[in-house]
Amino acid sequence: MAKYRIGWMPGDGVGVDVMDATKIVLDRLGLDAEYIHGDIGWEIWRTEANPLPDRTIDMLQDVDAALFGAITSKPRDEAEQELIPELQSQGHVYRSPIVRLRQTFDLQTNLRPCKAYPGNPLNYRDDLDLVVFRQNTEGLYTGVEYHPLPQDVRDKLTETHPAQMSRMDDVANEDIAMSCRIFTREGCQNIVRAAFEYAKTFGYESVTVVEKPNVIRETSGLMVREARKIAQDYPGIELWETNIDAMCMWLVKNPQDYGVLVASNMFGDIVSDLCAQLVGGLGFACSGNIGKDVAIFEPSHGSAPKYVGMNKVNPIAMMLSAKMMLDYLGETDMAGRLEGAIAEVIAGGEHRTYDMGGTTTTTEMAEAVAARL
Repeated sequence: MAKYRIGWMPGDGVGVDVMDATKIVLDRLGLDAEYIHGDIGWEIWRTEANPLPDRTIDMLQDVDAALFGAITSKPRDEAEQELIPELQSQGHVYRSPIVRLRQTFDLQTNLRPCKAYPGNPLNYRDDLDLVVFRQNTEGLYTGVEYHPLPQDVRDKLTETHPAQMSRMDDVANEDIAMSCRIFTREGCQNIVRAAFEYAKTFGYESVTVVEKPNVIRETSGLMVREARKIAQDYPGIELWETNIDAMCMWLVKNPQDYGVLVASNMFGDIVSDLCAQLVGGLGFACSGNIGKDVAIFEPSHGSAPKYVGMNKVNPIAMMLSAKMMLDYLGETDMAGRLEGAIAEVIAGGEHRTYDMGGTTTTTEMAEAVAARL
């Protein structure tokens, strides 16, 4: 019997390519694991009207960790049109399966390391080591939205916010869409404490909370207030506070000044993509969705439909996500060997995928990393 049960969810598009490439290096490492396939993504939506079927959720309840490739997502009307004919016009609504996974399994922490590896021609600087902690289950991504605006919701808003709503007196409910940004005190506390614990463990001198409390006073304000309380438990680590717009500017100007960043769901999504570009782009952007009972590791990039079947995309983000999984499982020696092999390949400069200005294929990049293991 294998030591680990690993959920294996390639998903759509190039997610399949980068997962196949990652399997090459995991096999070379000798990870004692059984890989259990999970259906997820666009093709499952088209044929079943559910991009995350119950059988995949059941599978994830019985694994030690999971790897996930990428999915395709499209707007509501397009999603409806691409269902097989017998499933159309039945009221099925597409919902992002990765968002549903995060909420179903309470994967509160989205951890996104963005590290520059010397020799990468796409690095902004070679000395960058940024880590973004993104709250993963709340904020604007909870899916609490309205269109058209229900009359009872409008009545309540008019009662509690008369000045703000008065300018829309002549606007019909059908012409108003509303998305709710919902924070909880516990959600704020958990993500901030996770960021401080990481900084303490790995020797970072500061944690920067990235919000917008001067405008979004109640939600961002709650995050900042809780961060100030928690910072008192970590006297050797400074708490820095910055607004999301200013943070984007400072990361372009002085990214080396920062280490651990913590933000709510959407702001964390934004700032982590910026950090990823500083160290080479989404081809190097790994991430982990971590909860109490399970963790799912994935690259930050999408399914890139235009590259499907071309064996072209960079698999390093997926391999670094596997490295994160190995750390999570306690296989730190394997994790270190994998990261070291990736760093050697990048530094050598002989193997570069298209995004790095070269012609190395997805499979060839994986084989080059495996050869150094």
